[in-house]
Amino acid sequence: MSKDMSYEAVLARRGEIMKSSLGIDYASYESGSIAFDYEGMMSFGNFSLSDVTRIQNAGDVGRAPLIELHNLSKLARMVAPPGKGARILIKDEACNPSGSFKDRRASVSCYHAREVGYRGVMAATSGNYGAAVASQAARYGLDCIIVQECYDSRHVGQPEILEKARKCEALGAEVVQLTVGPELFYVFLSLLEETGYMNASLYTPFGIVGIETLGFEIATEVQKRYGKHPEVVVCTHAGGGNVTGTARGLQKAGATNTLVVGASVDLTGLHMASDTHFNQKSFTTGHTGFGVPFATNPDRTDTPRSAGRPLRYMDRYVLITQGEVFYITEALAVLEGLERGPAGNTSLAAAFALAKELEEDAIIVVQETEYTGAGKHPQAQLSFARANGIDVRFGNPADSVPGKSIILPEKPEQVTAVNQDLQRMRRSLIRNKVQGFSRQAITEEDILFLMAETKSDRQFVTGCLEELV
Repeated sequence: MSKDMSYEAVLARRGEIMKSSLGIDYASYESGSIAFDYEGMMSFGNFSLSDVTRIQNAGDVGRAPLIELHNLSKLARMVAPPGKGARILIKDEACNPSGSFKDRRASVSCYHAREVGYRGVMAATSGNYGAAVASQAARYGLDCIIVQECYDSRHVGQPEILEKARKCEALGAEVVQLTVGPELFYVFLSLLEETGYMNASLYTPFGIVGIETLGFEIATEVQKRYGKHPEVVVCTHAGGGNVTGTARGLQKAGATNTLVVGASVDLTGLHMASDTHFNQKSFTTGHTGFGVPFATNPDRTDTPRSAGRPLRYMDRYVLITQGEVFYITEALAVLEGLERGPAGNTSLAAAFALAKELEEDAIIVVQETEYTGAGKHPQAQLSFARANGIDVRFGNPADSVPGKSIILPEKPEQVTAVNQDLQRMRRSLIRNKVQGFSRQAITEEDILFLMAETKSDRQFVTGCLEELV
C-alpha cells in the first residue's frame, strides 16, 4: 500500500521522518515541560573539540588565515573620536574548500553520515551551506541533494541565489529549485523519506560543534599574536548557529571576557515567505528576517530542537543597512585587496562601525568572510535591485527603506551600527516558551533553563513570568 503523500500527511509524519534522517532521539532530552537538556543534546555523537579539529584538518577545513586590516583600521581612526579606533582583524574563511565558514558545519555532518552508514546527505538552504554540504559530501563519497528556495512566482531568481545553485551543482550536488513558500519543507521531508538520506541540517549539534573550532582558533591565535584575547568578536547573525558555535569555541579557549556581538542586515518590514518581497532584498541570509525570529523562537527550524540558540551567548545585537554592507565590501577590496562576497561582510560593516567606539589598542575580530562570484558581486545585486524598482543611490544610509531603497554612504563616518533591544528579545523568547503554561506548572528546572536561554538572572526571568503568565 502506497504512502499518503499529501501535504497534510507528510507534515504529520514529520517527527518520524526527522528521527530517521537525523538518528537523534530528541524526545530523550525532553523534560515534559519548558526545559530540555540542551548540553546533553549537544554531546550527541561525543565529538570533542580535538575530534572536530582532526576531522576538519583531514578535509582541509579550518585554519583560515587571521588578517589584520591595517588600512580599514586606519580609516576607522580617521573618523573616530581622538584615541578611538580599534584594530580590525578578519578570519578569512573564504579560504575553505567551498568558500565559507560553513564547511566547518558540513564537515562534521558528512563525516557522521558516512560513519553511521547513510549513503547520502540533504540540506534545505539557499545559501553557502548548500555548497559546503556538496563539497564535503564529495570528499566523503556521499550523494548530495540541496533543496533551494530559488524563485518567486514569476520564476525570477536573485543573482546571488542562482550563483549558489551553480556552485552546488559544480560540486556534484543535485539541486531541487523551488519557489518561495511552504512547499520547501514539504518537498524536503518528502525527499528525506524517499531517499533515506541524512538531514545535514544547519541546526543539529554537528552543525554547531563544527563552528566551535572557529571561535577557538580566533581566541588562541589572537592570544598568541597580541598577548590577549580580543575585546570583541562580531558574528553575522541569521539562524543563530554562527553566533552559538563561535561563542562556545571562545569559551572553550578561555576567552570568557570577549564580547560576542551579533550583526544582521536591516530588512525590517520584508517578510521572508512573501512572494512579492522575495526579490526586494539583496541579502538572502544574515538579515532581520532570520535574525530576530530565530533568536526569539530558536526551534522554528528543520529539527525538533535547534542547537543554535543565540540569546544564550549574544552580548549585543546590532543592525546595519544593505548600502553600508555594499560600501564596506568595496572598501575591503580597494583598501585591503580582498574581494569577498557582500553577505559575509555584514559583520565587517558592523565591526567598522563598532571600532569607532573602542580604544585604539582594542582588538575587534570579524569571524568570517565568504567567496564572491558573478552573481554575488555587489554590481550584480545592485543592478538586480534597480531592475526590481529599488532606488539605489548615495546619501545617508539611515534614510534607507528596505524593499524600496538602498542608500550607499557618501563618507565612512556614516557607517553606523544600530543597537537592538536584547532585553525585549529575551522577553519575547520567554513569552514564546511559556505559552499554554500556568504559573503553577512552571518548575524550578524551567526557570533555570530560561535563565540560560536568555543569558539573564533569576530576577529578570521571574519578573517576566509574573508579567506574562
